[in-house]
Amino acid sequence: MIRFRSFALLLILSLAACSARAQQPSTAPRPITIADYFQIKEVHDPQISADARWIAYTVSAPNVDEDKSESRVWMTPASGGDAIALSADGVSSSHPRWSPDGKWLAFLSSRDEGKTQVWLLNRLGGEAQKLTDTAQDVEDFAWSPDSMRLALVLRDPTDDELEAAKTKDKGADTDASSGSGKDKKSKTQKPWVIDRLQFKIDEVGYLDRRRTHIYVFDLAGKSLKQITSGDYDDDEPAWSPDGKLIAFTSNRSKPDPDATYNKDIWIVAADNPDKGAHLTQVTTNPGEDASPAWSPDGKWIAYTTQLDPKLFQYATRHIAISPASGGEAKVLTLSLDRMASEPRFSPDGKSVYFIADDDGTQILCQANLADGKITRPISGRFILYSYSIAKSGEIAAQIATADRPDEVFLAANGKLDRITHTNDALFAKLSLSPAEYVKFKSKDGTEVAGYLYKPLNYVAGRKYPTLLRPHGGPVWSYYAEFSHLAQLFAANGYAVLMPNPRGSSGYGQDFCKAIWADWGNKDYQDDMAMVDYAIEKGIADPDKLGVGGWSYGGISTDFIIGQTTRFKAAISGAGSAEFTSMYGHDQYQRDYFTELGYPWDNKALWDKLAPFYKVRTITTPAMFMGGAIDWNVPVLGGEQMYQALKALGRETALVVYPGEYHEFSTPSHIADRLARYMAWYNHYVKGDSDPANLAQDTSSLYKPAK
Repeated sequence: MIRFRSFALLLILSLAACSARAQQPSTAPRPITIADYFQIKEVHDPQISADARWIAYTVSAPNVDEDKSESRVWMTPASGGDAIALSADGVSSSHPRWSPDGKWLAFLSSRDEGKTQVWLLNRLGGEAQKLTDTAQDVEDFAWSPDSMRLALVLRDPTDDELEAAKTKDKGADTDASSGSGKDKKSKTQKPWVIDRLQFKIDEVGYLDRRRTHIYVFDLAGKSLKQITSGDYDDDEPAWSPDGKLIAFTSNRSKPDPDATYNKDIWIVAADNPDKGAHLTQVTTNPGEDASPAWSPDGKWIAYTTQLDPKLFQYATRHIAISPASGGEAKVLTLSLDRMASEPRFSPDGKSVYFIADDDGTQILCQANLADGKITRPISGRFILYSYSIAKSGEIAAQIATADRPDEVFLAANGKLDRITHTNDALFAKLSLSPAEYVKFKSKDGTEVAGYLYKPLNYVAGRKYPTLLRPHGGPVWSYYAEFSHLAQLFAANGYAVLMPNPRGSSGYGQDFCKAIWADWGNKDYQDDMAMVDYAIEKGIADPDKLGVGGWSYGGISTDFIIGQTTRFKAAISGAGSAEFTSMYGHDQYQRDYFTELGYPWDNKALWDKLAPFYKVRTITTPAMFMGGAIDWNVPVLGGEQMYQALKALGRETALVVYPGEYHEFSTPSHIADRLARYMAWYNHYVKGDSDPANLAQDTSSLYKPAK
């Protein structure tokens, strides 16, 4: 089945290329298409070497032949120049990290269909060598300051993993003699035996008592020693500058970590002989403390902190520092009131860098420890996703803009230069709609902002079909970053509205928590305000409106069509509408209890918020989508809405994608989803196409790149 879909997608792309040569000059910019999505390469995780000469990073791209996505490690000179692929084609590799002495580049890969392990490259050249050989996957690693050891994050192995490791150690002859009996046994799945409060999570599935712990791997002796243990998950290892200690993050709340959001920063000796029986607790804040980073002198640890655990995701994440020995914390970003992440001390130890979510952008800020002043060394209308710092202070950053996907930039001597040009050849062929950051007033006078994309063929004074796209989260935002979906809609004659309503991050904690236990009210008003803004500006045709989103955007869509009949079409992806049925089925047991209480105690509130109970008022033709194995927002929510509307005789459809989690990864499924978006909106909003096609395979509507 996968081979068939891959072949079909490859054939479509090939035909598109022929069509392009026949219909258009190669130099003429053209509208973006669905097929262009699969030509875009995603740049991630830039890591600058200690001497600031090289930057390693990853590039992800769809593999159409295999119908999956793959990631490779690349390296480019920091001064600019041609990039070099460091990892093999045809297998995914990720998480490149330079050794502090600059001699080695380590990365994660599951080559030869084996477990994910650490591989090692000599910067002077040669093939990558597998460094670790653990029974289970390596989930994360960090270099020691002397470049002689690695801190590994490993999950307790399953019995099958231990047995497979023993069999491998015995040699190929033993494995070959096991015969078909072993093969038959390996295909039999054991039952999941559940005894945890948090027993499920997306992309993992059912959870048992196997936990992640910190190990130290010695490169010279290839020896492995476990240094933390217990019924807790330990991660984010960070070495002290002298290499004697490792800070890490763990929720060790009593009596049950699954019942709280608490995480603290802990310290363990790197040569700990008793698997972490003697630890130093650095933070005691009841909220989440994470992402530890040491000061150059080893006296302080910087980290992210949430000061109000009752607000969980709605609470602003701040940057704080604490003495490494434990003691009073100093919060550095209280006056900023913006979500902050990824703290790093400057090489001189006098300041702390961090990423701030601000007004539809993400930027790099710097807090001076002497006077508390916060500056913005890398800022602009873009989104900065990640960064790394050389010993001499140069910064490599992953930055996306509204007209370009992520690339690697270098900040040095007060200048910001783009170093990679991964997608330039493709984007030189494309005509794009500029993203306009607009602000408008909501029903109660609150100022709200969002991104507006006019149709590619926009002519002032003409009204256009318009699509409202509520975002996921709800604590998230639309940013000044490239959006293939927005550009695809704009290329097909739609205006696109992407609001940041109350609940969004980047506008302060009060703005964020305004929808606490009140979903589909103020955020609904704010979403509608952007529609009204676009109509008042003469852009949106009020008789040709569509709505749709994914995750909380799907939930918002359900809220919207239950409260208004303004929209001619709706697409709700990975949404939920009857929340009591989701309790115990999705992964949000803590969130439900914290915000809404238990459903048997607060049934009136749960029912009030559920858009499912407004289905009788829904007349908008609505399509529901989801991944078959999504435990984040299970497709059950879409199934219920579809079943209810179908029973009421309304126009509706349900599309379930096999093998997909909350975030889709299969190229043919992504192509199919985009084609169905276009077919549904084109028919119900524009009045185009034959509705009979909507209940069938829409691959014939897939218009690839020209």
